[in-house]
Amino acid sequence: MDKLMDSPWFLRITALLLAMLLFFTVKSDEQNLNAGTGNMTDVIRDVPVEVYYDDENLVLTGVPKTVDMTIIGPTSLVQTAKQLQDFTVFVDLRNLNMGEHEVEPQVENLSDKLQVRFEPAFIKVNIEERITRELRVEPEINTRLLADNFIVTSMKSDPERIQITGAKSVIESISFVKATVAGDQGLNETFTQEASVKVLDKDLSKLNVTIEPALVNVTIEIEEYSQEVPISLRRIGTPKEGVTINSLTPSFTNVRVFGKQTVVDSLREIVVDVDVSKIDDSESLTLEIPLPEGVSRMSESEVEVDADVVLAVEEEAVPDDSTQTDSAIRVFADVNVEVRGLNETDQYSFIRPESGQLVLTIQGEDQFLSTLSTSDFQVYVDARDAKIGENLFEVIVQGPDNVTWKVSTPSVTVDVLRA
Repeated sequence: MDKLMDSPWFLRITALLLAMLLFFTVKSDEQNLNAGTGNMTDVIRDVPVEVYYDDENLVLTGVPKTVDMTIIGPTSLVQTAKQLQDFTVFVDLRNLNMGEHEVEPQVENLSDKLQVRFEPAFIKVNIEERITRELRVEPEINTRLLADNFIVTSMKSDPERIQITGAKSVIESISFVKATVAGDQGLNETFTQEASVKVLDKDLSKLNVTIEPALVNVTIEIEEYSQEVPISLRRIGTPKEGVTINSLTPSFTNVRVFGKQTVVDSLREIVVDVDVSKIDDSESLTLEIPLPEGVSRMSESEVEVDADVVLAVEEEAVPDDSTQTDSAIRVFADVNVEVRGLNETDQYSFIRPESGQLVLTIQGEDQFLSTLSTSDFQVYVDARDAKIGENLFEVIVQGPDNVTWKVSTPSVTVDVLRA
């Protein structure tokens, strides 16, 4: 035993064991002390960040809404700060110029005995001029919500223009101001709906701006698809003997047709038949407008047609003087009026009478009249001084010297088209 205790290695091992025992004893006492009165570290997450700046004239970008804050210090103070959170985390930008800056968060109303670290430790902010612009709202709706054969005829927002406020660079990037309305499938009547306003850039990304007002009333006017289609009068039948129909004039020339778009778009005209065999005198006719197949309805179902009619009435012979004892009257109906004096490339059409024909009544000796025909007379107008468009010309008649004549209308109206 004595030899063991005298051994240098025994003494060395014993000294090492005593040193380790002393170290752990002191460490345990330090931990016990810290548990009662020592320091601790804790993290408070999502602490709101206050920003001090000129919010009337400037706009900020880049400042986070919250930061994570690590606090280090005496346990009692750390626990109290975390529980009450009566401190304020802020960034002060009041002395900075417009442009980009890197700033550190700060804290106030926190004990000086506590150390603080923030995540992020530095914040990149951009300070810009605040501007306001008045822009027009563009209403929109998904046309797939419309019922078949119905279209949107107009969209209007109330108010039509709104105030948009934000950073100058953001305001200058605005490409669209939309107010989108929704609805159930099969919309077929006008409606008004409140819609929120969206401000978008060219990539349709939503911009961070202030909108006043943020809600508008949008009125969507919806109607069945329709088009204006001209009316065409078609003569059927044969006029009665002695009846000349100079023209047929409808009370209106177009009718609005509703229905399937492919059907409506294919219509070039709506033909209304006029039975001229039933016309006895100048009169106004009420005719039904036929409903084309595939058309649901029309703005008018009937049309008034004015008929301009000339009746040929034979008159008893009235001698011009004592030497004419066998005077008689003969009537030529449907005599064509020739248009002279136009260039070869010019085109024309008769407006009144529409047919370009009139009634020629001649008077002379009965025996001589029986030998005459319409080829013995030249009925024409002189259009050498015609202008483009409607022209009123006097009717000129040339015929045998020993007869007299008169026409049913002394003048005609001609529409001239010049090439």
